[in-house]
Amino acid sequence: MSGSRHRALGGGVQQHVLDYLKRMQVERPGFSYEIQKGHENESSGGGVVFWADPVCKINYSFFGDAVTFDTAYRTHRFKVPFASFAGINHHGQPVLFGCALIFDESESSFLWLFQTWLRAMGSFTHPVSLIIEPDRSIELAAAQVLPQTRHRYCKQEILQQTLEKLSDVSQSHPGFGAEFKQCIDGAETINEFESHWQSLLQRYYLVDNQLLQSMYATREQWVPVYMRNTFFGQLSGNGGGLNSFFDGFVTASTTMQMIVKQYEKALASWNEEELKADHETTNTTPSLKTPSPMERQAANLYTKRIFMKFQEELVETLANPATKVDDSGDVVRYRVAKFGEDHRGHTVSFCSFENKATCSCQMFEFSGIICRHVLAVFRAKNVLTLPSHYILKRWTRDARTGGAILEEECGSEIPNGTPESSTSKYNNLRQEAIKYVEEGAKSIHVYKVAMNALQEAAKKISAVNSGLPSGTPSTNGSGQDLLPAIGESESASQSVVSFSYYRTLAIEVHCYF
Repeated sequence: MSGSRHRALGGGVQQHVLDYLKRMQVERPGFSYEIQKGHENESSGGGVVFWADPVCKINYSFFGDAVTFDTAYRTHRFKVPFASFAGINHHGQPVLFGCALIFDESESSFLWLFQTWLRAMGSFTHPVSLIIEPDRSIELAAAQVLPQTRHRYCKQEILQQTLEKLSDVSQSHPGFGAEFKQCIDGAETINEFESHWQSLLQRYYLVDNQLLQSMYATREQWVPVYMRNTFFGQLSGNGGGLNSFFDGFVTASTTMQMIVKQYEKALASWNEEELKADHETTNTTPSLKTPSPMERQAANLYTKRIFMKFQEELVETLANPATKVDDSGDVVRYRVAKFGEDHRGHTVSFCSFENKATCSCQMFEFSGIICRHVLAVFRAKNVLTLPSHYILKRWTRDARTGGAILEEECGSEIPNGTPESSTSKYNNLRQEAIKYVEEGAKSIHVYKVAMNALQEAAKKISAVNSGLPSGTPSTNGSGQDLLPAIGESESASQSVVSFSYYRTLAIEVHCYF
C-alpha cells in the first residue's frame, strides 16, 4: 500500500476522533495522545496519531514481555489506517498497549510511533519479542527503537499471502496447501524443516520460484523452529498468528466515523472476557487427573486456561517415558519420546544440583509453560513440585500484582509515601478496589456491603472533586444506582449469580478509574 493513501489528517471526518482524544485526556487521568506533525501539510494535524489510556500502561507493566504491532489495515485494505500495540494476558487473551492512526507510512513516521509508544509505556522495560508485518519501513524503525528485542514476522499473514499467490499450484495439487503448512508448523528441528522444505520444492517443481526463494531467505524471522529460544507468549507450539485485539470490531468496512465507537466496543468486550476468566479461575475448582502434588500446585498457581495447558503436558508424560542416555557428569541427559515414535524424541539435560532441565523442544523458552519432556524427567528424578524458576508470574492468578511500571515509579515518592506517578496511583487504587470485587462476589449479603462501600466512596470522591458536601447523592456515572441491578434470584444458578455480582462490582470499580 502506498504511503499516500491515508496521507492527510485534517477534515471534518477525523475531527471527532481528535475531539474524543482531547476529552479523554481531560476526563481520564493517565490518558495520553500525541500527534506527529506532517511533513507536507503541518496544518493537517500530522502523519500519525497515537493514544493510550491508563489501562494500556498497566497492561504493559504486567504483560509487555511479548508485543504485537498489528497493522492488518495494510494487508486487508481497511478504509481506516488503524493500528494497535497488543499482547497476551494471563488468560491467553489479547490486551491492549496503545492505538494509532497512521496516515504516513514512511520509516520516519514508524520511528516516531515506536518512540512515542515506548515513552507512553514508561520506557522502563523493552519487550522480549515483537511481532510485525514484513515491511521494510516498520522493520527498520523497530530495530532502531528496540534493538535488543527479537523481531518476528507474522507467520499467519505470510502463509495466507503465499498460498493465495500459489493458488495455481493448489488447484493442480489439492494437497499442497496442507503439506506446505505441515512443513512450516510440523518441523521440530531446523534440519527437519530444511529437509522437508527442499523436498517440497522439488516434488512440486518450485525450486526456481522467486516468491519461495525470498521466503526462505527470511525463514529465521517467521518459521517457528528458528524462534523457539525466545519468549513470544503464544500457547500453540507452532507460533500461530495474530490474536488481534480488534478482530471483528475494526474491519475493512469500518469507517472513520465508526472508529471511536468500535474502539470502545472492543475495550468493553475484552474487559468483560477478562472478568469472566478471572471469575472462573477464582470460583471454580479444576478437575485433577493425576495424584501428582505438582498438578495440585499448578492448579492453585495458574489461571484456569494456563493450568489446563500445563495439565495436558503433565498427563502426556504417561506416554512419554524418559530414558537416560548419558550420566557422565553433573548434567544427566535423557531421551524422551512417545511410545512408538522414538525417531521424534527430544533430548532433556537435567542438573540435579540446580533442579534445572532444558529440552530440545524449547517449549518453555517459547511459551513459558514447561513441556511434557522435562516433566517426564522430573517424574523419573522424583521432583514432586514445580521449581520456582519454571513458574512465570505472568501466567499465574497473581499476574496483575506488582509490575515493572509500578516497581520503577514507586521508587519516586512524595514525603507522605504516596506514589508521585499517576500510573502508580492508578495501579495501587485498582488493586485495592479489586479486593472488594473478589470478596463481594461470594454472596448477596457481602455483595451489598461491598457495593454500599464503593458507592459511599464515590460520593466522597465526587464531593472532593466538585467541592460539594460529602452527603451529596452520587451515582456510578451512568445516572443509575447499581445496587438494585442484581437481585436474589431463586432460579439462577449460583455460578451465574456469583459472576453477576463480580461483574457489577467490577464495573462500579471501573467507573472510578
